[in-house]
This record gives sequence, structure tokens and C-alpha cells, in this order.
Amino acid sequence: MADVDVWMKANRLCLNAQKTQLIWLGSGQQLEKITVTDVQLLSANLQVMSTVRDLGVVIDSRLTMADHVTAICRSGYYQLRQLRCVVQSLTSEAAMTLVHSFVSTHLDHCNSVLYGVADNQLQRLQSVQNAAAQLVTGTRRSEHITPVLQSLHWLPVRQRIVYKLATLIHKCLNGRAPSYLAEYCHQAGTRRPGKRSADTSMLDIPRTRTALGDRSFAVAGPRIWNSLPPSIRDLTLSAGTFATLLKTYLFVKGRGAGVFELAPQKCTLRYDTIRSDTYSIFDVNTTSK
Repeated sequence: MADVDVWMKANRLCLNAQKTQLIWLGSGQQLEKITVTDVQLLSANLQVMSTVRDLGVVIDSRLTMADHVTAICRSGYYQLRQLRCVVQSLTSEAAMTLVHSFVSTHLDHCNSVLYGVADNQLQRLQSVQNAAAQLVTGTRRSEHITPVLQSLHWLPVRQRIVYKLATLIHKCLNGRAPSYLAEYCHQAGTRRPGKRSADTSMLDIPRTRTALGDRSFAVAGPRIWNSLPPSIRDLTLSAGTFATLLKTYLFVKGRGAGVFELAPQKCTLRYDTIRSDTYSIFDVNTTSK
């Protein structure tokens, strides 16, 4: 920490020891072995904390993200209670704009860190989104929420996390992301010369031995990217086209098996689904830039 302080002073920055927080990260067994409860940092004596806040994300020592989810739910439900008092006086467009501003932004903020967390934590966040959809549309709590989300064209919480990670990978591969993220994206076979991949758009997935390792961006990002159809992994697609196709693909995947095709001059998504006696075809055409 003394070296960090020297570096910050050399770059005209100041390390505020009084506002610095200290936390140990690891599994339950690893944390039980640690006996250090305080650390001297310059002129301050830092006590080890069970949770810390970094860029609005509440981090706990075991990285379960339960405290962060609790903070999001608390904020989301508070905003929904405030909006419920005035929603009758608003148009549907105005109500949706307010919900996006005060609720959806909290659900999407740094949501990539929630990849791989326990299902019950994601379900808590999904409940917040469901309540927001019910408020906007006036749907009763007893009614099925899935058609409501589809009518609003809202991706569920789990798909929103996948969308964020896939978008970050696309930016990394197109040179529009910070180098500390792009360095984790390697074309399959480049790091292990003996291994070749027939698909040059595939990325190498590092091997890990822990569940926390599988949740890291270096593993989760390439894994999600490789799971996308080849037509979406096309790096010649513009950012807007990629985002449109990705969102539509996630909607299709959430509804069942589908067929994803990319024509030479346009991106075409064709989805065939059979529900009891209903047969539907959805086509989404987006001009490729």
C-alpha cells in the first residue's frame, strides 16, 4: 500500500486512508484460516469489513452478491412505491420512462458481476422487474407475468446479464473496450497451438478449478460468446446490428428452440414455434452496415 501511495502522489492523486475499506475475499474455509482483523495503512488503522462498496456494487467476503441484491431490491421497491402514487396520472409512455430511469437502471448497473450467482438471488431481482412490469401495464399480481414482459419487450434479469457480457465481448473484439478486458479475449487455438478450431470466431475458455473462477469475466465472457450462433458472432456486424440480433436471439431462446439465419445482405432471424394448436413465425430484418 505504501507503493500505491507513492504512485498516486507521483500522478497528483491522494490516497485517503480514512475512507479506505478492507475486506478479505475467498471461500468459507479460506476465510476461517485468516486471523488478521485489522491492517495499518499509513496513518489509519483499517478494520476488516464483511461488506464493502465499490462503484455502487456491494461486495461481500464470499462473493455471493447477496448484499448487493438486497440493496438493489430495497431501492427498486422503494422507487416503485413512490411511482405507484402518481402512475394513474401518467401516460403509459411516461410511466415506462420513469420505471426505466429509477428501476431498470439499478437492475442493469454492473449486472455482469451477477453472472453465476445463486438462482434464488436472481429470482429476487426478477421479482422487482415483475413488479415494475405490473405497475406499467396495470397487470394484477395473480396474472402470468411472462406475456407481460414479452409485450413490453423486456429481457428477464438472467438474459440481461448474458446480454451485458456478450456486448462487452463484442466491444473487446472490435477494439472498443479497455485493454484490461480485451486481454482476456483470445481466439480459440492461439493460446494452445496444438488445438485448432474450425470456427475462427470462437474464443478460448481458460480452465478453472473453482466456481468463483467460472464466474470471472475471463471465463464467463468467452463461454457466453461461444454459445451464440455463428451469424451473431460475425465481427463485421455494427454495434447496433449486433445488439438488435442479440436481444432478439435471447427472446427466441427464452421461448424455445429456434432457427437463426444470416443472409449476405441482411440479418434475418426466423423463429418457428409450435404451441398446442398455434404455429407462429417471427421475422426480424436488420440491414447490416
